[in-house]
Amino acid sequence: MKYISHSETETEGLGQRLAALLPSSAVVAYHGGLGMGKTAFTRGLARGMGYTGRVTSPTFTIVNEYRGGSIPVFHFDAYRLSNPGELWDIGFEDYLTQDGICVIEWSEQIEEAIPEHAIRVAISRHPDNENWRMIQIEGVEAV
Repeated sequence: MKYISHSETETEGLGQRLAALLPSSAVVAYHGGLGMGKTAFTRGLARGMGYTGRVTSPTFTIVNEYRGGSIPVFHFDAYRLSNPGELWDIGFEDYLTQDGICVIEWSEQIEEAIPEHAIRVAISRHPDNENWRMIQIEGVEAV
């Protein structure tokens, strides 16, 4: 499915709508450059799971855990990883076996580690307006 987001609020809303469709062990793999809205999408997804705290990019910590909603959300950022082995070193396999949603920014950095059943979310600039985003979601029915 393809969507156009005209604002950060709309991007968050789309993430929240996706949350309602996810099974408790889903993996969501993001593709998109800097400033495209991956963290905003995750903020909406976490809100959709009932999390009310702060959602920030885990660029330096590699993973943030958002607990307190109906299902935990594990937010990974693979930007600084040089290979999938580094993800396994921080316990990625343990996260995959927990009852929670794994979302991965910069998943293209560690493509070999992404499960086949992952939901793919690609976010890019809209050609008509640099503030709009084109968001393509694969692996679920319409959001």
